[in-house]
Amino acid sequence: MNITIRKAEEKDSEKVWHLMKELAVFEKYIDSFAITPEIVRNSGFKKNPPDFYCLVAEDNDKIAGMLVYYFLPYTAQNRPAIYMKELYVDENYRGQKIGEQLMNALKTEAEQNNCSQIKWTVAPWNKVGVKFYERLGARENTEWLNYEWNLK
Repeated sequence: MNITIRKAEEKDSEKVWHLMKELAVFEKYIDSFAITPEIVRNSGFKKNPPDFYCLVAEDNDKIAGMLVYYFLPYTAQNRPAIYMKELYVDENYRGQKIGEQLMNALKTEAEQNNCSQIKWTVAPWNKVGVKFYERLGARENTEWLNYEWNLK
């Protein structure tokens, strides 16, 4: 196995969508999952600027993992931040430090763009995810509560 971490390209849209769908099943929101391969293609690659950016872990022609993120251009530190929306590694590739490689590539992306931090959320029931992020040196932010306002 020879894993390469790189920025996703339009030709990866279908494979990235497949991993997004697997993540929706894993995180138990598949019933409201509304993304299609066309949405991935149009929103991530044909739009300028794109709605999201994506890093992939590639093993030959197989996409073994993906990390979706976007920039928060304005923060109180007068520097951008990155918001990591999705991190997912195919079940067949887990335990091989692919998630760590994707996170390190995101850290490099943040540094190259003068970002002040990387932010994300993790479900409290995802104990494996929590341990993974803490092992990387991330810490839970208990100073803020997450809210959402769902619209029709």
